[in-house]
Amino acid sequence: MRLHKIISTILHPIVLPTIGVLLYFTFISQSLEKRMQLIVLGLVFVLTYLVPLLLLVFLKRFMMIKDYEVSTIKERRFPVIFMIVILYFLGSTVIQIPTIRNLGILFFGTSLSLACIYTLFSIKLKSSLHLVSMGSMLGFFLIMTNFNNLPLLPIVIVLVILSGILASSRLYLKAHTPVELLVGFSLGIVCQFVLFFSKVI
Repeated sequence: MRLHKIISTILHPIVLPTIGVLLYFTFISQSLEKRMQLIVLGLVFVLTYLVPLLLLVFLKRFMMIKDYEVSTIKERRFPVIFMIVILYFLGSTVIQIPTIRNLGILFFGTSLSLACIYTLFSIKLKSSLHLVSMGSMLGFFLIMTNFNNLPLLPIVIVLVILSGILASSRLYLKAHTPVELLVGFSLGIVCQFVLFFSKVI
């Protein structure tokens, strides 16, 4: 069980945006000067990791959540809305930088997928936030591979494998049902393509 918890922690939804941006700067866009890359990476890290972490501490301190797993739909409502806003803000920010404009797809797409997940709360479906994040990353790098003709197939393969490992861990921990995992993963991928084909960015 300890191994599965470690996997769930390493591939946590608040960790993956930073990893995604790091992969983006390493393998896709190196035209942005290093100083600006660090600023963008730092902004993403602060807004998608440190701030949500502090939010969870605040919510637990005031007994608005039982634990940091945020395991019930009721506990998830505010954190999900919070992340929708944060990711939309990041998307709006990066599209202002011409050389990394396509990175906005990742943030807007993830924000859209979280909005879909929030909507599904109304039918008592608690989709996996872990798999939404993995699906979003996979969808984004599939887009970069297939439509930007970039040699990113190894990254795509690794993300598929990691998604399978993460899904198995979440099942083992009884955090989600197979349907909740599949819905989360599918939404993550589909919303990236929706944003891409909508030509919004």
